[in-house]
Amino acid sequence: MARYRAPVELDPAAYDAITASRAVIEALADDVRPHYGVSTGFGALATKHIAPEQRVQLQRSLVRSHAASSGAEIDAEVVRATMLLRLSTMATGRTGVRPIVAETYTALLNAGITPIVGEYGSLGCSGDLAPLAHCALAVMGEGDVRVAGELLPASAALRAAGIEPVVLHEKEGLALINGTDGMLGMLSLAITDLQALLTTADLAAALSVEGLAGTDRVFAEDLQQLRPHPGQAHSAANMRAVLKGSGTIAAHASNGFTRVQDAYSLRCAPQVHGAARDTVEHTTMVAKRELASAIDNPVVTLDGRLESNGNFHGAPVGYALDFLAIVSADVASMSERRTDRFLDSNRNGGLNAFLAGDPGVDSGHMIAQYTQAGIVSELKRLAAPASVDSIPTSAMQEDHVSMGWSAGLKLRRSIDGLSRVLAIELLTAARGIEMRGETPSPVSAAVIDSIRERVPGAGPDRYLAPDIAASVELVQSGALLAAARSVTDLH
Repeated sequence: MARYRAPVELDPAAYDAITASRAVIEALADDVRPHYGVSTGFGALATKHIAPEQRVQLQRSLVRSHAASSGAEIDAEVVRATMLLRLSTMATGRTGVRPIVAETYTALLNAGITPIVGEYGSLGCSGDLAPLAHCALAVMGEGDVRVAGELLPASAALRAAGIEPVVLHEKEGLALINGTDGMLGMLSLAITDLQALLTTADLAAALSVEGLAGTDRVFAEDLQQLRPHPGQAHSAANMRAVLKGSGTIAAHASNGFTRVQDAYSLRCAPQVHGAARDTVEHTTMVAKRELASAIDNPVVTLDGRLESNGNFHGAPVGYALDFLAIVSADVASMSERRTDRFLDSNRNGGLNAFLAGDPGVDSGHMIAQYTQAGIVSELKRLAAPASVDSIPTSAMQEDHVSMGWSAGLKLRRSIDGLSRVLAIELLTAARGIEMRGETPSPVSAAVIDSIRERVPGAGPDRYLAPDIAASVELVQSGALLAAARSVTDLH
């Protein structure tokens, strides 16, 4: 839904849960005792009593003041994921909002109305406050949004879609901004992307083994079982499938394998890619738990109490996002090392220096590896965890925060970088296999054919950036994986 605009529909059972929790809030509205978010201020101002006639203004002011983001506009898929996950929490019936609020979020998502959110504004605690506030502001008919890429005032976009802006009542403004939805949305998207990219990394590594005349014997199933990490077995199986039927590999049986051992970047690819897979599996478990959560403060309990809590703290998600940035950097680092081996005539098994058509006159892929190296260097910086930092806010009431939103943003950049590094490796491996001149495996042949539909083969040097851009698009779109899967089953 966040990425491909699938329609959203509330489960009818959610209406009963939402209505029941709203009744709890309305019963507390006239209580003489203070109830946080219902009849009090917020954060460090929680001790201030708010008179009934000021409570609509209280919720409106909360959203307006917290919609304070700044910086570059966040991708629409992140904003849509954020809105969908806040709607999911509303549907649990634990937030105390009225059904009309959930219905309006559903209507905005289905109309393709995406609030504008800046990159700065969330510390990943007390919820992704500023990003969620911008979403709530749009539901109120205020702020700016995009519809089909066009920047519009929210009021105009809602009017064109026939959606009535919501006037927020007691607790509703608070309920709309107090969740880990932004960082969880980024985690969910990242897991999806990395699952595809790690299979792409297996594919790239196998093509590099073939192009560098390496051996597949180290990927044998019985050797992998001696260290029974599931991700390692998974990646090794992928690499065996890609290399099956390779003329280069088959030649070792008659000609012998001239090296005692392949370098680590070839031989240990299943161990590194497998560890990455197992890390993604761990973060998937975290995401599933978070998706099953009802995060709000205060929260309406199952037995009808309104209770303060700390479930909005983003540490579980922030840690997971940081783990994945480490994974992304290390897989990219290994990919760059394989590319570098292709370009060094002392290590590439008899291929031209830099895979150039006429070395000296031509530079081949020399600078493509520079591009990889620059990306990998940045990915290593992005792997430094955001979640170890904390800056106190709200007059020391919020004195420890997760920085999970920041972890999510840097992970998104890291994943983009990983896809580019793998694209350059695949471009280089395809060229190396062709220059070696032996029969490629059926999978490698299908992948090379897919690349050659967009990128010419070896020859005199040409403008290289468009070749790289085409390979990146083939990786990011999944076209190269699809080509490989047309021949064999890769996971």
